[in-house]
Amino acid sequence: MVKVSQAEFAAKPDRTDPSRYTFIADVRVRRIGYGAALRVVDQPGTPRTSPDAAAVKRVLRRAVELGVMLIDTADSYGPEVSETLVADALHPYPAEVLISTKGGVVRDGMGRARLDGRPEQLRMACDASLRRLRLDTIGLYHLHWPDPAVPFADQVGTLADLVRAGKVRHIGLCNIDVDQLAAASRVTPIAAVQHRFGLGEQTETPLLEACGRHGTAFIAYGSLSVLRTGPAHLSGRLRSIAARHQATPAQVALAWLLRHAAGALVIPGTLSLQHLEENMQAGSLRLTDSDMAELARDD
Repeated sequence: MVKVSQAEFAAKPDRTDPSRYTFIADVRVRRIGYGAALRVVDQPGTPRTSPDAAAVKRVLRRAVELGVMLIDTADSYGPEVSETLVADALHPYPAEVLISTKGGVVRDGMGRARLDGRPEQLRMACDASLRRLRLDTIGLYHLHWPDPAVPFADQVGTLADLVRAGKVRHIGLCNIDVDQLAAASRVTPIAAVQHRFGLGEQTETPLLEACGRHGTAFIAYGSLSVLRTGPAHLSGRLRSIAARHQATPAQVALAWLLRHAAGALVIPGTLSLQHLEENMQAGSLRLTDSDMAELARDD
């Protein structure tokens, strides 16, 4: 695997380096964040193989030690468990850490979910997230999924109201399309868009490009799914390139995204300290033009 010394992590590399850092609105963040879709044992509907709360908190603290500056969670993760664990592990938050959460999906303890983008529900969800995260203002608050039963402008307008009320600093939208980004941007500035994107998951390239035109950060999730469900030819090429660089296939997949989608962020989630460190080290892996061309081939 790609190794980076603890001294390099502690030195926090040049924050003007666009291969390592980007902006969400006026907030500079490292391009590799942490996706805190966290569950723990004894939570209804949670696999027994999940770690306990103490292990989860160790991973969260280690993420910040390794330079993570964006912690991404949601009220529906758990539900509610993830936000509580983030606060238990990290509050009071380091000044350079941006906490991102989401509302608009209501999930019960057995994993059943429904969309609810009604203004009153979004306001209530934001207030509950503020309490769980122990924040006066949420740095980045996303609409988790647009609710087709509620006018989209009303959902976005409610988030804008939360900004005016001082409860939210910046607005994000998840799982939207290009037209929805344009419509939302006519209502209020959109700081970030979050969508599934990665090697073998590039159907949202038009949305990525639209974010660039709007000055909106693009946050990719699900970027390591290629390791589980990707086509055989990509799996083989990932292993081959990883061997050449003395890296892991996951590191190659993350390095590919960081180079392919200039300025985009990636938020891999893991409950393994080893995988967390490997993911962060992917920021130091420099793929060659030949590597990128090999991964781009569709044969």
